[in-house]
Amino acid sequence: MIKEAEIFVNPDKINDHEYQKYILAKKMQVQVEDIHSFKITRKSIDARKHPVFRLRIAAFMGNDKPEVFTPIEFKEAEKNKRVVIVGAGPAGMFAALRILELGIKPIIVDRGKNVRDRRRDLRAIQQDHIVDPDSNYCFGEGGAGTYSDGKLYTRSVKRGNVDRILKLLVQHGAQEEILIDAHPHIGSNNLPKVVESIRETILKHGGEIHFESKVTDFIVENNTIRGVIVNEKDEFLGDSVILATGHSARDIYYLLHKKNILIEQKPFAMGVRIEHPQALIDSIQYRTEKRHENLPASSYNLACQVDERGVYSFCMCPGGIIVPASTDKNELVLNGMSISRRDSPFANSGIVVSIEERDWKKYNQSGVFAGLALQQSIERRAFEAGGRTQTAPAQRVTDFVDRKVSSSLPETSYIPGVTSAALHDLFPGFIGKRLRRSLIVFNKKMKGFISEEAQILAAETRTSSPIRIPRDKETFEHPQIKGLYPVGEGAGYAGGIMSAAIDGERAVDAMMVKR
Repeated sequence: MIKEAEIFVNPDKINDHEYQKYILAKKMQVQVEDIHSFKITRKSIDARKHPVFRLRIAAFMGNDKPEVFTPIEFKEAEKNKRVVIVGAGPAGMFAALRILELGIKPIIVDRGKNVRDRRRDLRAIQQDHIVDPDSNYCFGEGGAGTYSDGKLYTRSVKRGNVDRILKLLVQHGAQEEILIDAHPHIGSNNLPKVVESIRETILKHGGEIHFESKVTDFIVENNTIRGVIVNEKDEFLGDSVILATGHSARDIYYLLHKKNILIEQKPFAMGVRIEHPQALIDSIQYRTEKRHENLPASSYNLACQVDERGVYSFCMCPGGIIVPASTDKNELVLNGMSISRRDSPFANSGIVVSIEERDWKKYNQSGVFAGLALQQSIERRAFEAGGRTQTAPAQRVTDFVDRKVSSSLPETSYIPGVTSAALHDLFPGFIGKRLRRSLIVFNKKMKGFISEEAQILAAETRTSSPIRIPRDKETFEHPQIKGLYPVGEGAGYAGGIMSAAIDGERAVDAMMVKR
């Protein structure tokens, strides 16, 4: 017999399995010896009164046994059936895995380098302020998520099988804890190994992966895509093309527009990265001066409405660092990341304002690239304010609210460094005003959020793409071009590792139904 129950455990008992078994038996009103084994199926933290672990547990009694993890099997790819995938991020890689399950050959082309070689270019941008436009925190094997945290939480549970994606990650080396954590996280130190393992699976079963292969043209005949041209000379042909290029591949949007392939404007969000000492966030969230050693670095999720517009925290990184996510030498873009231990003394998060069509019209921007132009203008202003390097313009949160330039700045996790700047003047009024007012609201929800120890850095602009590549809701196919399947964040249909991976898989399944 299998019974499930929920128990609450203090931090000092989270590793005491005998104690947990005792509490479980008491909750189920059975004898301890009746439970021969148990398995935690969900773990989260409840800090409403004092921090405790909330565990959902399956207890096994009699002849019942825990389910054994069964890996997903992949077929050897048929050479005469092939699908070209543009982009080796989560949407592209999980599309490739799904294609291999069906015995079809995936051919991935990616402008960036493999996950290991990317590290040299990340070091160059961090230490030398040198931006490689094709190999950076956004571009390369694994996509933007590989070296920017590896958070796996998603609200897209209705879009696809979240557990299936998590199991595939575990199958390729991720820690099994992601299967039970309410907010699973792999970490930027472990995710590259998982990405390499996925690559090995794709190659082992007959797929192809070509790095440093930038798509420069689409091969289209009679409104049907036949393949792509990379690096202006090499052709890759397939029965279909999955376009999974990520939210920063702006050249793909321009190429689609040039070839009269329909793209659309869409709302997005922009703002700043806010950074606090992790100990301060812990004291607010856990209501204690010092976090228990068994508790993880605490996080937060904040949102409010200011003048009929949403302002919210984005990609919160407890125990993390801020990184430069620029993809052009004349821009400054920020993101956040954490390693698996989340042991940095800092916590950071995006605080962003929703951007709509009426906003870019105010700044005389029009046409399908209007939102993109506004995004670029703020990235360039941040670059100028930082001294035309990857040094980030920054301001104490207290000074930002009071519209004062900071005479000094607190310590930061941001390796390229910070410089004091008037961020209250860097952003257009409709963004700056809402950011200031939202911080006051957030401080009421988390007393101490506005602090002399906290600072904001500019600019957080790549929460999502300002462009959508349209597709049919059922077939996932572009309405104009047969065989073209836009997926993931770059197409405007995902927001993070999990939702992008799900979207890639769903596109393949839709493609197979049509076949």
